[in-house]
Amino acid sequence: MADHVNEQPHEEYLDVLTKAGDKTGVSKPRGDVHRDGDYHRAVHVWIFAESTQELLLQKRSDCKDSWAGLWDISSAGHISAGDSSLVTARKELQEELGIKLPKDAFELLFVFLQECVINDGKFINNEYNDVYLVTMIDPIPLEAFTLQESEVSAVKYISVEEYRRLLVNEDPHYVSYDVNDQYGQLFEILAKRYKQNAEARSLNLQKKLNCYAHVSLDAKLTGLSSADKEALSLIVEAAKIMDQIFFLQVWCSNPSLRDWLEQHADESQLSKLKWMCYCINKSPWSCLDENEAFLTTADSAVKLLPQATKPVTGWKGLEYRAAFPSVKPPGANFYPSDMDKTEFELWKNNLSEDKKNEATGFFNVIRRESERILDESLSPTSASCSIHVPDLYIVPYSKEYNDYLSKSADLLHKAGDLASSPSLKKLLHSKADAFLSNEYYDSDIAWMELDSKLDVTIGPYETYEDSIFGYKATFEAFIGIRDDEATAQLKLFGDNLQVLEKNLPMDDAYKSEDVSAAPIRVVQLIYNSGDVKGPQTVAFNLPNDERIVKDRGTSMVMLKNVSEAKFKLILEPIANVCIVEEQREYVDFDSFFTHTICHECCHGIGPHSITLPNGNKSTVRLELQELHSALEEAKADIVGLWALRFLVNQNLLPRTLLKSMYVSFLAGCIRSVRFGLEEAHGKGQALQFNYLFEKGSFVLHPDGTFSVDFDKVEDAVESLSREILTIQGRGDKGAAKTLLSKHGTMTQPLKNALEKLEKIQVPVDILPEFPIADKILGNINNNNNS
Repeated sequence: MADHVNEQPHEEYLDVLTKAGDKTGVSKPRGDVHRDGDYHRAVHVWIFAESTQELLLQKRSDCKDSWAGLWDISSAGHISAGDSSLVTARKELQEELGIKLPKDAFELLFVFLQECVINDGKFINNEYNDVYLVTMIDPIPLEAFTLQESEVSAVKYISVEEYRRLLVNEDPHYVSYDVNDQYGQLFEILAKRYKQNAEARSLNLQKKLNCYAHVSLDAKLTGLSSADKEALSLIVEAAKIMDQIFFLQVWCSNPSLRDWLEQHADESQLSKLKWMCYCINKSPWSCLDENEAFLTTADSAVKLLPQATKPVTGWKGLEYRAAFPSVKPPGANFYPSDMDKTEFELWKNNLSEDKKNEATGFFNVIRRESERILDESLSPTSASCSIHVPDLYIVPYSKEYNDYLSKSADLLHKAGDLASSPSLKKLLHSKADAFLSNEYYDSDIAWMELDSKLDVTIGPYETYEDSIFGYKATFEAFIGIRDDEATAQLKLFGDNLQVLEKNLPMDDAYKSEDVSAAPIRVVQLIYNSGDVKGPQTVAFNLPNDERIVKDRGTSMVMLKNVSEAKFKLILEPIANVCIVEEQREYVDFDSFFTHTICHECCHGIGPHSITLPNGNKSTVRLELQELHSALEEAKADIVGLWALRFLVNQNLLPRTLLKSMYVSFLAGCIRSVRFGLEEAHGKGQALQFNYLFEKGSFVLHPDGTFSVDFDKVEDAVESLSREILTIQGRGDKGAAKTLLSKHGTMTQPLKNALEKLEKIQVPVDILPEFPIADKILGNINNNNNS
């Protein structure tokens, strides 16, 4: 472990932690920390050679003040006060062994708490260790290492099984780790990763694919001029680029993984299934399985670094796997992977108000200065340097994704020149400008005012991927043909938005006096891209920018052909299995689609910009942070039910809708929970189902079917609506956490319903194919290759 040895004049300082691992705000000299037994942080880095199944060990220098002369981890070191985990791991590997590796080589496996006392009680080690794995294809030649003599006296390779046996037997030549406790995870992960049966993996991946029903989504292009059709081709090409940005937003090595899987898809049946599953999820984490990883770093891209070490004659250089963690990173690639909430909040609180708004805004990423400097030092001519600078800084999307956005902007400008609709021209040009300026306000207003047969949504909008705070927006695109007849029928909802706001079941103090009617557009979807993965959305209500919601409200788009496909292929089969026979007749498409409309409308009402109990101004999103998405989806659903009943009571909708909407909603809850409780819609639906079940509004029968108690459901819907709206109005994160913890869970009644659906293999969602867009993109590829 890389420490400062006794003769060094400047002893490093370490952050002192609580026993639970949280920072205390105090830092102390390293010697004092080990003398007093303070909890602190360090990194362990294991180099693993895939082809030989060996780990690299280092022999600790005889001058070390702990475990001198013993064989230990490939590389390790304390995290100095103010430093970060991943940067420390990279620096230690470079300083101790002379290996320069980029961040995508490091896979965080787990955090290990080591508590021990050595040196006759003079050295107390209470240490939280971030354990990283670096996967090499072949062993690095021993002569390629440059050993730091004060830290490392020798290195060697040892088989994983042999090393585990030595630790079990407590061999005195090796630093001791209890493989029957936390550290056993290292060996369990490697064993599981490399001993999996290809046939079993193929069956598992095929099962995941079977959760999706293939459906072709087409639409008639009648009403589009030849110029509009030409513009459509450019828009589809620009939209395709949103995929490239989204891959990068999910995780830093995600694009490498994507390209690798595609290149090797034809090598075997297993490789083909990996690629197919990846295409659905757009990452190695399964959307329908609580984001459980269906791939490992062993499946990932191989990268060659010829100059990462000393050159060795006849050796081409090290090859490593681009790594990703088994647990999906909560901050995606919007923040440094080793940043936690505390670090962000401490940094943010020292910023000016303008910079605070940027830091918590939709259209910026947060990066590390120390990581940037370390990246620059990867060139073979750069010298190793000590890094200690104010670490976090803001990068606008326009800079972070400039290569992609510049190309997309150029295509949108060309499409704007061709478009026949003035409002579409305005949207395309303003969105192209926004991609380069990072100012999205005007382009979002243009999107709300769009009045065109060709309907286009493109840009950064939803914040579901940022599950640390819910601040950062992902890029997406939806292209469709407006259904004029269906759009005209929906004017009722937009016209009554202010009336609904006025009558919401919550304290008047939380109500807005000025809610703009939300324009509603019904479209037939012909292409989507970017943050569209796993479960397909049936509608969206945008923008999420609170400034626009406050000034202009929101607008919504209903994807009618997507809704029709889901109802026919999923909701009807669910109702036939899970709804009591006498109520199945109430499950119909009109009720399902009408509630979807009302759900989207209700995103635009209720609290958004709020005044906190202390008088400060804020927003629901900023106060509820990572809980906002799930609670907002639950609000839109349950308040949507309340709103439909209200409109029926006002004689604006037929009374015959009531029973249908409640039973269709019950079936819809079961449908959405299958998305998994890590997904905002699924968690929100679980909350509603369990709450209404507890109130007796949903009833479970001995045969495992459910029904709605029509005498109880209205009061329960109003009660839950009031509770969620009040939490949002107060910005009460504690109450939101309590509500979601109590009800947003997979209860036994839900489990029973899902097991029934599993047995008859009802699809969980649809997998759309887009023949119009595929033809356009195919023609573009052919032209590029000719």
